Amino acid sequence: MYGLNGQFFMAMEIRNIAIIAHVDHGKTTLTDAIMRQCGAIKEGTSMDSNTLEIERGITIYSKNASINYRETKINIVDTPGHADFGSEVERVLRSIDSVLLIVDAQEGPMPQTRFVLKKSLELGLKPIVVINKIDKQAADPHRAEEQVLELFLELGATDEQANFPVVYANGRAGIAKLKLTDDSKDLTPLLDAILKHVPAASSEEKSAEPLRFQPFNLGYDNFLGRLAVGRVYEGILHVEENIFIKNIDKETRKGKISKIYTFSGLDKVEAKEAVAGDIVMIAGLPDIDIGETIATDENAEPLPAIKVDEPTISLTFLVNNSPFAGRDGKFVTSRQIREFLERELEVNVGLKIDFSAMDSFKVFGRGEFHIAILLENMRRAGYEVQVSQPQVIFREAEGGKKLEPFEEIIVDIPSEFQGAIIEKLGGRGITLKNIAHYAETIRLFFEGPTRGLLGYRSQFVIDTKGEGILSSRFIGFRPYVGEIRKRPQGSMISMANGKTSAFSLWGLQERGTLYVGPVIEVYAGMVLGNTSKGEEMYVNPTKGKELSNTRSKLSDEAIDLVPPYELTIERGLEIMTDDEYLEVTPKSVRLRKQFLTEQDKARAKKNL
Repeated sequence: MYGLNGQFFMAMEIRNIAIIAHVDHGKTTLTDAIMRQCGAIKEGTSMDSNTLEIERGITIYSKNASINYRETKINIVDTPGHADFGSEVERVLRSIDSVLLIVDAQEGPMPQTRFVLKKSLELGLKPIVVINKIDKQAADPHRAEEQVLELFLELGATDEQANFPVVYANGRAGIAKLKLTDDSKDLTPLLDAILKHVPAASSEEKSAEPLRFQPFNLGYDNFLGRLAVGRVYEGILHVEENIFIKNIDKETRKGKISKIYTFSGLDKVEAKEAVAGDIVMIAGLPDIDIGETIATDENAEPLPAIKVDEPTISLTFLVNNSPFAGRDGKFVTSRQIREFLERELEVNVGLKIDFSAMDSFKVFGRGEFHIAILLENMRRAGYEVQVSQPQVIFREAEGGKKLEPFEEIIVDIPSEFQGAIIEKLGGRGITLKNIAHYAETIRLFFEGPTRGLLGYRSQFVIDTKGEGILSSRFIGFRPYVGEIRKRPQGSMISMANGKTSAFSLWGLQERGTLYVGPVIEVYAGMVLGNTSKGEEMYVNPTKGKELSNTRSKLSDEAIDLVPPYELTIERGLEIMTDDEYLEVTPKSVRLRKQFLTEQDKARAKKNL
């Protein structure tokens, strides 16, 4: 409907699709290849434009783009694959007409595949299945297709949904095939399948009806304020038009749209109007929220609300009050932290924050990775903050029953590690449900409480020597399973201020795993590492070697230091204990005790 200059063409049809898959199954690579073939982006440009996305090689935020193919505008929404950002996917699915379900030809369906497919089927969408990465050495496209069909039937797909079209693809090479034996030079078979199987979103009949528009995503601009990305379901949306906004409770308020932007490739193009079926971005409504209905008729019926799954973990954000506070950050006060979190709520709908306390903020998120990305964005913006240990959120059901969040966990490992993984997860209250054997690996299916998984991912890498893949997804709240006894995690705590010495660390590394290297400035109460026996230990990491005028073979012993276990935000959130804070600054990530000295701890107990 729109050309590259934002002009309106009634002759062009619209198709709306979302790209969904498990993390690292090739969604963004395939989307980039589609857009390059249609001339929507240049070589070297990607949908993953955020700095964190480029560094980590994953999609974190859903994004909108469009291509023109055979006189049809195809709106594409690229969605995250990580379970912690599932709220991004849920909102998108309500606003499109079909999905490209991308499945790795080697790995087959994974936890997030099940999650996004289940949501799609519940909304009545008919997916197009793309078996991607058919060039991988261990790829088995036929097995992956069979597993997808089994998953469709298991999730209660209708006969029409289970009769899904299949396209085989190599996203990196930009090739798609309807049959594995076909010759193909590009993605034309996939694009033709989209035109054939995705219903048209636009029609003159829908455009002739009164306006109804619903946002599914939010943005923010320093000049325009809050932005809303949504779909025009009926009617035509005009700039400077007076409209009515209706929420889920049918409460109505007035507003006026100041700007309309349509998508052309990755670019936003200003337009005067938008017709039924199109996905556009609007400005001028400072209080617009996801799922509300914009209409020109005050008595119009609101569109069905968009629901987002509730957070599963919580933690407290506090002002950094460590001895090193204020050294790195530009923004260190509670007021500045509050302002950042309030802005984040404008666009991060998976997040909830309790601002009732004066000097701390209770933050609720979808998982450790969700919170880690928030903290990483804060530190890069120049903020200093310290956070408490993540805790799962409990609920109370009818009859006073206590409920807690549960996860489905899928583990792909070499068979030699099977016993160790089952033993470790079993000790955390997680139950083995099924085992599947493949050529070189074994796949284990588990279910268990979220708190059993907290703090295990880094240990999993050690248990599998880096050869395992662990994926999980939230499956709902279930009855509380009782206390989970994990192995006690003892901390190695500094009892002195100063710079660490290689000589001192050389002696300490035999007692556990160190988080710091030599010549690093530390303070009393800072956590330097963990102890192998599980007990807390106060040490002096600044002690140097005693020098004398006498030389001997023993006194000149070489100092060999093991490289430290470098703390990142994700690792810190996993390994910290309930009496510690994770200190996050623009330049450093440190663990510290909440009470830095024994005197502080005794004083706090006395004041209780």
